[in-house]
Amino acid sequence: MSYRTKTYIAGDWTGDQDLIKQLHKWNESNYWALSFTDAHELTQARDTSLPCSIKRSLAERLNASKTFILIVGNKTDALTKGSCRHCDYYSSYFQGCKHSMSIDYRSFIQYECEKAYRDGLKIIVLYNLSKVNKSKCPEILRDVGIHIQAYYFTVDGQASWDYAAIKKAIES
Repeated sequence: MSYRTKTYIAGDWTGDQDLIKQLHKWNESNYWALSFTDAHELTQARDTSLPCSIKRSLAERLNASKTFILIVGNKTDALTKGSCRHCDYYSSYFQGCKHSMSIDYRSFIQYECEKAYRDGLKIIVLYNLSKVNKSKCPEILRDVGIHIQAYYFTVDGQASWDYAAIKKAIES
């Protein structure tokens, strides 16, 4: 049995990678005091893997995590990547997997959120939006955990990451 010591970061890599990269930048810097061990360093899954294989890898990472950070952007709740319906091995005629694997219609994001919730992980939802908009968050996490806007606007209208709020959420 592994101890739950890691931090798991989930998000839409096509739309919200700027905030994900910023978290890693703060974590790797000697200047910033943000410190976490990324669960994604445990195992890797190739994008060409079957969704069921990727979800097994995600589960292994989540099993070693105590904190789950979800980055929510404009498309987070609408993402479908990872659903068996979109897998090349899924047969709509037979409603099953041609490799006799189990069928899971959840997207990767839905799977990660549900597992984090079920496993009782500390949940932090960072909104990569101009305000906290829970309708963009997967339903299972809308009323769970800490929800914060990841950036704020300065007096001159520039957006800036809210390091203090993010650090406080992670460390609380």
